[in-house]
Amino acid sequence: MYPNLEGKVVVITGAGTGLGRAMAERFGAEKAKVVINYFKEDEDVQSIIETIEKAGGSGSAIQGDVTKEEDIKRMIAHAVNTFGSLDIMVNNAGIENEVPSEDLTLEDWNKVISTNLTGQFLGCREAIDYMLENKIKGSIINMSSVHQEIPWPHFVHYAASKGGVKLMTETLALEFAPHGIRVNCIAPGAIDTPINAEKFDDPELKKGVVELIPMGYIGKPEEIAACAVWLASSEASYVTGLTLFADGGMTQYPGFQAGKG
Repeated sequence: MYPNLEGKVVVITGAGTGLGRAMAERFGAEKAKVVINYFKEDEDVQSIIETIEKAGGSGSAIQGDVTKEEDIKRMIAHAVNTFGSLDIMVNNAGIENEVPSEDLTLEDWNKVISTNLTGQFLGCREAIDYMLENKIKGSIINMSSVHQEIPWPHFVHYAASKGGVKLMTETLALEFAPHGIRVNCIAPGAIDTPINAEKFDDPELKKGVVELIPMGYIGKPEEIAACAVWLASSEASYVTGLTLFADGGMTQYPGFQAGKG
């Protein structure tokens, strides 16, 4: 637990499900004030708020599309109007879809890049603008992926977006370090979330993924949430520009684990 997170105001995009939900609930357990951004109207955000409040935190939800500049501005304004400030911004919202590169349409390319990269840029920019104006030494966490390092055929738009997140994070970290604003990213590997449910429901597909993970199991959303609260806490006060890989060793050349190669 990180006592210094109590009362901090956190905005998490794409927090209605999956990793975003796990992070929202973990920040709630740290007694933070959490703004849950969600995209789809059918996402059960009320239950997330209830979980946060039972843990001693505070929660509020706002619908919005991270690809729309005005929606990002509304999220920040909602946090300030509801809880009085913004201390931590978690740019988590993201999408993927499998398409052979020769068949990838410009529409599909733009949709993924707009959500995964441009949406994160807008979240960073608006959070940094508020922090600078109010002299807040805040923390920004971007969600990347092992595929900022590992090529992924049929997901060229996704891999490109995550490679962009890496260098965007590092550039912003360098630019705003003198102001005490830390910018880091988390790169998950294979995690048991709804976006992966169909793949992991197939025993053969799941087995193939597990073989790529030296630690031998699919990660849990709570393990990514643990990374987020550490990066946001004063325990990581000297950490900026970092990509924290939480992947069970997937980026460590697992094919060589048994002496192959």
